[in-house]
Amino acid sequence: MTMPPLTALIADDEEAPRAQLRLALQQAWPGLQIVAEAVNGVDAWDAFLEHEPAVCFLDIRMPGLSGIDVARRIDGRAPVVFATAYGDHALAAFDAGAVDYLMKPVDPERLAQTVVRLRQRLQAGATPAHGAAPPDPAALHQLLAQLAGQTRRAPPLQVLQASVGREVRLIRTDEVVYFESDSRYTRVVFDGPHGAGDALIRTPLKELLAQLDEQLFWQVHRSVIVNQRHIASAVRVDEGHMHLTLRGRPETLPVSRHFQALFKGQ
Repeated sequence: MTMPPLTALIADDEEAPRAQLRLALQQAWPGLQIVAEAVNGVDAWDAFLEHEPAVCFLDIRMPGLSGIDVARRIDGRAPVVFATAYGDHALAAFDAGAVDYLMKPVDPERLAQTVVRLRQRLQAGATPAHGAAPPDPAALHQLLAQLAGQTRRAPPLQVLQASVGREVRLIRTDEVVYFESDSRYTRVVFDGPHGAGDALIRTPLKELLAQLDEQLFWQVHRSVIVNQRHIASAVRVDEGHMHLTLRGRPETLPVSRHFQALFKGQ
C-alpha cells in the first residue's frame, strides 16, 4: 500500500524568502508536497484548516495574525518551524525541542538538520488524521506564550459597521452572538439592549478572526466564530460530530473536529 506524501504549508509575507524556502525544501526533502503558500497569518490559518498539512513553516512577523498566533491556534496538531530574519525572539528557547526555527535566508545545512528532526518526530508520533504532536506539549504552550508576549497586537475591534436594509448600523462587538460565513459576506447575528437581528458585513470571517478578542470570541468551525458568553452547551452527536446550543436561541452551530478540544468538560 502506497503511503500518501507528507504535506507542508509555507507562510511568509515576502515573496523572495517564501520562494527561497520552497526551493530549499525541494532539495532537502524531495518527498514533501507543499500544498499551500500564504502571504499572511490569516490566510495561513485558513489554509491549515483546509489542507491539514503535516508540517508548517511560518514566518514570525506577518500581518493580521503573526506566525506565533497561527502556531498557538495549530496547538500541536502539526510540527511548526518558524522562519525569521530577526534575533529578538528568544530563539535560544527553541532549542528545548518544542518547535524549530530557521534564520532567513535559509541555510541548507541548518534546513537539513531541521528536516531530520521533523522526520523523526513525524515517524515517532504521526497519526493519519492529525499529523504529529510535539514531544512536550507543556513546553510548546510555555514557549508560544513567551513569544506571544513579545509581539504587539492592535486592540480588539469594538464596533462593526453593518448593512441592515438601507441603514448602516453600528454594532458593538460585545453584542454579537456569532459570525457566520455567507457567500461573499459575513453574517453577524447580534442581540443587545437596542434590539436583536442579523446583518451582513463585507469583511471575510478569516480576517475578522485577527481583529476580535480571542478570549471572548471562539472559532468553532472554519465558517463560524461564536461569542462564548452565548454558548449554553456543546453536544457530541457521535464520535466525529459536535454542535453548540445557544442561550435563548433555537439554532445550533457546528463544531468541526479541529475545535472540539475546546469542550472537554471538567
